[in-house]
Amino acid sequence: MPFSFRYIAVAAALLAAPLAQAACSREIVVPVANTGASIVIDGARVTGIYPDLLRTLSQKEGCHFNFSPVPRARLELMFETGKADILIPATRTASRDVNGIFVPMMRHRATLISVANNRPAITSGQELLDRRDIRVAVVRGFDYGEAYQGLIRELNKQGRLFTEVDPTAVARLMHLGAVDMTIMGPTILAGVINREPRVSGLLEKLRLESIPELPWQYNGVYVSRRSLSAEDQAALVDLLEKAARSGAVLEAFQRYHRPDIFSESVRPR
Repeated sequence: MPFSFRYIAVAAALLAAPLAQAACSREIVVPVANTGASIVIDGARVTGIYPDLLRTLSQKEGCHFNFSPVPRARLELMFETGKADILIPATRTASRDVNGIFVPMMRHRATLISVANNRPAITSGQELLDRRDIRVAVVRGFDYGEAYQGLIRELNKQGRLFTEVDPTAVARLMHLGAVDMTIMGPTILAGVINREPRVSGLLEKLRLESIPELPWQYNGVYVSRRSLSAEDQAALVDLLEKAARSGAVLEAFQRYHRPDIFSESVRPR
């Protein structure tokens, strides 16, 4: 199994404390940011595919989760410094592996997303960099790997990059014509468009383009190595693995999104 090595760090706890699989020793701190249908924040109210899943797990497994809304960039910093027990949802990256144990829920990919027009298709990152007329917006704190980071660094050097606090801000800029394109998972943008009346009609106009620099990746949950005991790490990894094997997350995405958006950006793990 590709991700079996993540159990090495918690194997002793799983063997020495079998009851840890049934409950956590304390409340689990889960800061969250708006992420399409995955995380939906309405004031202090937190809902969405992943919070609903964790609440269901809480009832079944005895691990209790405390959600608190924060900007995405702050969420990343909190996880890096051990002030967040869980990072959710997250693409797997080498830098995040330093601080957490990754549990894959599905595979997904980011794409180039623009308002449909007649321009020639973009088939690579270099073509995007060469098309200096295209203005690109991204969300601060989103990370789809080294190639993605390289692209946004170059776009920033060219003066074509707009960095926004959340996907809703990006959707508004696209609707106004202030930017031409974004780079993110299509389900994330579709999720915020569905909830934002000010961008009504934008979803039907979207054009999705995949490029080799943004391949299919694993997406899921990081469990902190810094803030949690080995026993609580083991408990959380165990219950999240059970949820992943059940297919509940994938089914939720499939129910929420149009078939074309779903098929272009989500696959079973």
